[in-house]
Amino acid sequence: MICRQTRFESTTTLRLRYAAVDLRDALLSAPTAITAHAAPFQLVDNPIPEDLLSGHSPTVKVTSVQGVDAAHLVLTDTDLTDCRFTGAFHLDQIRFEGRTVLPPVPAGLRFRWPIWWSPRRTVAEEHHWRAQKAGQTAPAPGLPQPARPWRTGPHHGDLARTPDPEDVVAVYRQLRKAFEDSKNEPGAADFYYGEMEMRRHDRADTPRGERGLLHAYWLLSGYGLRASRALFWLSLAMLTTILLLMGFGLPQHSPAQEATGFVPAGGGRTTFTIDKDDPQNPTGNRFTGERFDKALTATLNSVVFRSSGQDLTTAGTYIEMTSRLLEPALLALAVLAIRGRIKR
Repeated sequence: MICRQTRFESTTTLRLRYAAVDLRDALLSAPTAITAHAAPFQLVDNPIPEDLLSGHSPTVKVTSVQGVDAAHLVLTDTDLTDCRFTGAFHLDQIRFEGRTVLPPVPAGLRFRWPIWWSPRRTVAEEHHWRAQKAGQTAPAPGLPQPARPWRTGPHHGDLARTPDPEDVVAVYRQLRKAFEDSKNEPGAADFYYGEMEMRRHDRADTPRGERGLLHAYWLLSGYGLRASRALFWLSLAMLTTILLLMGFGLPQHSPAQEATGFVPAGGGRTTFTIDKDDPQNPTGNRFTGERFDKALTATLNSVVFRSSGQDLTTAGTYIEMTSRLLEPALLALAVLAIRGRIKR
């Protein structure tokens, strides 16, 4: 259904089945809704036969809203897998109702970094840019897009007409606001992730230092949205701390306190000085059950900013200080990611 440069002068509802709608440069002067009709249309009392469409999906696809003032646009139960948003106006005011299908990231394992992509919803422009960057070849005309690689765009191979990361950032930012305004915080999380991804890859507008911070943020916790990633690094940091404390941080023996004093020859008041030897570095078997228990206690206490109270060597003191700085931050990132997924 080609609606390019179509003028909708009053409130309009398009109820469709088995359709692909192109709204590029359409003028929406009043609220306009595109809705996927769940059941076959009725002609008087009988449904319109759909025998000729058997084998096809009754879904409604929107292929483009470029150049559209989306403030009046409502999409209900639509498929936006190939929808292009760049160039739309007031995209932060678009409304999505029902089940909205957006293109996912490629599934399965890869032989390049990253090995796999964490599941999330994207927009077609990110697929087009990543396919261009990866040097993929476009499928032959008439053939469906493969599921595993990124989906190529209509202008694949033309760098000037393929959206850049700074273009995709604007799309993600506005769609995120649209979901947040509709109180759908978990749904907005995927758009926030995509926005941060494009900022991380944007070499034109993102300074190198900021891109370095974004790389670390992505690696440690998936921009505060991947609890499993933060918990993995937390577990690895705790294991490393335990091994370092067992190997270098715990003394050979817990130093005992000693009291020294002098008794005057003629009697009288005696003053004692209580002191303790400095902890000595271990020399014997460092990896024992007793030392593991002490190292585990010190590490668990460091996660919650507490001092373990264990006698530690000089190296062990610095190991514990570093642990008390890094591990609570990783725990906070994991809690933040869980909160972001269940927030309403």
